[in-house]
Amino acid sequence: MSNTLQSPSDHWRNRYLLMRHGHSQANQQGLIISSPERGINEFGLSAIGERQLAQAVAEWGWPVPTKVVHSDFLRTTQTAAQVASAFKLEMAVDKRLRERYFGEFDGQTDAHYPDVWALDSLNADHAHHQVEAVSSVAARMSAVMEGLEQQYTGEIILLVSHGDPLQILLTALANKPLTQHREQVALLPASITQIGH
Repeated sequence: MSNTLQSPSDHWRNRYLLMRHGHSQANQQGLIISSPERGINEFGLSAIGERQLAQAVAEWGWPVPTKVVHSDFLRTTQTAAQVASAFKLEMAVDKRLRERYFGEFDGQTDAHYPDVWALDSLNADHAHHQVEAVSSVAARMSAVMEGLEQQYTGEIILLVSHGDPLQILLTALANKPLTQHREQVALLPASITQIGH
């Protein structure tokens, strides 16, 4: 399920397609893979994810991107590569688009996500269990877009990132309290949300 968000700011110089990576081996195994040590070289797309991307590219209903910027994790790199290949674009890595770091829960079962999200709803600055604070994720994700806005005009930029960072970014763009990031519609694997006109 994909949607278009009209930001309170109607002054975007570019359009943005925010894409969550396709279904991954981490999703398949029910694991939290949030550290660069685990995520850059391992846990790429699953067979389901590969099919999702093939279908997304074949049935592309969005503006055709002119630039592709992605997290350096394997699952996002593979997702970006499929789209970039389809539209004959070069890819650029931005580490600020990485997965949110889940601290002590990295490498463990994804049953721990709700525990972290419950803490998030109380305090966007918390770092319990050595988890990266929601406010920190929002700052780095927003900085990516601000930098692109300063650098380019009239581009259609595909940003390939991860579920939590994208939901946090969308919450920030909507000027909602960051503690409410889980109230955003959940971003499904390979889904796209358009920002700007």
